[in-house]
Amino acid sequence: MRPVTLLTGCAAPLPGSTALSGICKTPVSHPLTLGTQGFEGDEQADRRVHGGIEKAVHHYPLDHYSDWRAELSDLPALTAPGGFGENISTAGLTETEVAVGDIFRLGGALIQVSQGRQPCWKLNHRFGVPDLARRVQQTGRTGWYYRVLQTGTVAPGDRLELIDRLAPDWTLRRLWHALYVDRMNLTELAGIAALNVLAEGWRKYAVRRLESRRVEDWSARLDGTQ
Repeated sequence: MRPVTLLTGCAAPLPGSTALSGICKTPVSHPLTLGTQGFEGDEQADRRVHGGIEKAVHHYPLDHYSDWRAELSDLPALTAPGGFGENISTAGLTETEVAVGDIFRLGGALIQVSQGRQPCWKLNHRFGVPDLARRVQQTGRTGWYYRVLQTGTVAPGDRLELIDRLAPDWTLRRLWHALYVDRMNLTELAGIAALNVLAEGWRKYAVRRLESRRVEDWSARLDGTQ
């Protein structure tokens, strides 16, 4: 059981872009209602690709911040949790230990790991590092998302308690490796396509690769400007 820092943010202009973004999150000091679309008071600017049922809550490990500081020096966005747009920050829990389908109790809510995070170009602007989204994808230090199985009230300092593991072999690290490193491993792709606790959008990536024998182009997501 790990105590959590809860973070929310409002949509605001993104530095160096005409776009709005809710990527800048700050800690809250009071309880929040967690609904199926996320925490009260939290905003996403582009609901086509952010938020929604399968991406209601974003978790980014505090453990990764020291790695990023070692690589990027002490950028302002790396001085405290919230730099990567996370709603939950914890220490001692990373993509290596967490599996798709894991169910956690958090305060009065139940949440389930639905997918990893696909980094986008907004991270480049947030940090002032032109290739940061690519670095996040290449390192696998992506964080992950939850769907909300039971709504409830969550307070800062509540503990994240693992309740059940439905697909323990499918860690987020394994999923990342299959999608971004060993990208045409047909056995792994077939496993992903059949992984019903994984968000449908991610299963479709595997299905398309199996059918087309091609890997999708990520350049717009990673390098875009609008």
